Amino acid sequence: MTSTYTLPFSTESLKGKHFHFVGIGGCGMSGLARLLTNIGVEVQGTDVVESPITDSLIEDGISVSFLQDGSIISSEIDLLVHSAAIPPEHIEICRGDELGIPIVTYAQMLGIVQSQHTGVCIAGTHGKSTTVSLLSSILLHTGVDPSFIVGANCKQIGGSSRVGASLVPAGALKGKAGILISESCEFNRSFHDHDPMIGLINNVEEDHLDYYNSLDDIIESFRGFALRIPSAQENGFLLIAHDGAHRNIITPGLHCRVETFGFHPEADYQVIFDPSVCRVGILRDGMWTIQWTNTMPGSHNALNAAAAAILAAHLGVDWEEIIFPLEHFTGVDRRLQRLGTFVCKNGGKAIVYDDYGHHPTEIEMTLKALRSAELPKRLICVFQPHQHSRTRFLLNQFAQSFSSADEVIVPHIYFVRDSEAEQHRVSAQDLVDKLIDQGSAATHIDNFEDIVRYVQNTARSGDLIVIMGAGPVTSIAHTLVDTIEIPSEK
Repeated sequence: MTSTYTLPFSTESLKGKHFHFVGIGGCGMSGLARLLTNIGVEVQGTDVVESPITDSLIEDGISVSFLQDGSIISSEIDLLVHSAAIPPEHIEICRGDELGIPIVTYAQMLGIVQSQHTGVCIAGTHGKSTTVSLLSSILLHTGVDPSFIVGANCKQIGGSSRVGASLVPAGALKGKAGILISESCEFNRSFHDHDPMIGLINNVEEDHLDYYNSLDDIIESFRGFALRIPSAQENGFLLIAHDGAHRNIITPGLHCRVETFGFHPEADYQVIFDPSVCRVGILRDGMWTIQWTNTMPGSHNALNAAAAAILAAHLGVDWEEIIFPLEHFTGVDRRLQRLGTFVCKNGGKAIVYDDYGHHPTEIEMTLKALRSAELPKRLICVFQPHQHSRTRFLLNQFAQSFSSADEVIVPHIYFVRDSEAEQHRVSAQDLVDKLIDQGSAATHIDNFEDIVRYVQNTARSGDLIVIMGAGPVTSIAHTLVDTIEIPSEK
């Protein structure tokens, strides 16, 4: 199956075309820009601010401008690509419309590029970035040489994107179109523009309720994604969680090969996990295929790693070769990342973790994993809600997700794409009130600087401080630590 968008020119004639990227500094957009540059497209782009990503693009010879006046858009541009974060009234999109330049979304362009590769699409409400990074690490270690685009930075695999071999150099798919691993996000059904040969659905939960009407609507959207995978005769394959992914609704009638994984003994691949030592194993037909010690704590990360291992094996990597990269994976930035420590006022040190979690399930699983792995005297969580609509729709679930924390500090809600009216429907104090009703020790401190001072004044030796949220709250973690820890490959 090909992308739902058809280019005004053939994909075989992309070489020499001139593409402009609006919002080129994002992880996905920058990775896509590199892939297109590799096949001969002349790529330029704009973004609001300089960043390590834009610096890297410039070093790679891709023109990046920070002007936001539309002057860079000319009739010489053959196609304009914009990220999901760019509103339709953006000056560059309006200028492109005026000049009659074809305009596509990131998801549409990614689907077109996937159609020229062996597309491996990682979907699910949680765990996409970690699973893409794990699978990419395995394939790099075993010589499969994949391309990848991941929505987070993973130093071990070279960052957030990579251009790999045009043809698969080894394994079961040797000689086939090169592997491209990427995240498939369900927001605004963008993954319906993707072109997967191999797909993963890790889990399906309520999220993006500013766009979807209900959980049923979300499940149906994931089914639409699964329907894009080609038939088993065309090597189409879907790996789906046995529990938590609504497989009984998503998989009936699919023509691709379907297999399940999870802790349930009836799963095709049964995952065995011992949280006390982070030991993970996978059973197939009652026989061990692989066992390893996971580098990241938590049952959710055991499942992420198991999914990556199963997909690697499906791509032809020997099970035994998968163990080493799994046991030496150093993690992804802001995914249960042990950032460092700081000296407390009463002496001793407190540990600081940084985490991207912004959904109730992610919060609950992360806090449980940290308490089990680190055994802190106290676990203090600074959580910044991400979007007013998500906070309002999932307020009760949020209030129940912090049971493993001894104290919760909530700054202002990070405003993303909600309406101004939505901002007045819920506040950070509403979440704090709910947490207190649930018996949690919770405080609303609006300003980041005040939160830093509060933590510095109250933290005691043996405390664990975890900074959580998808917005700028990460700055608190970096301000707190005295020394940032560099993960080592064991």
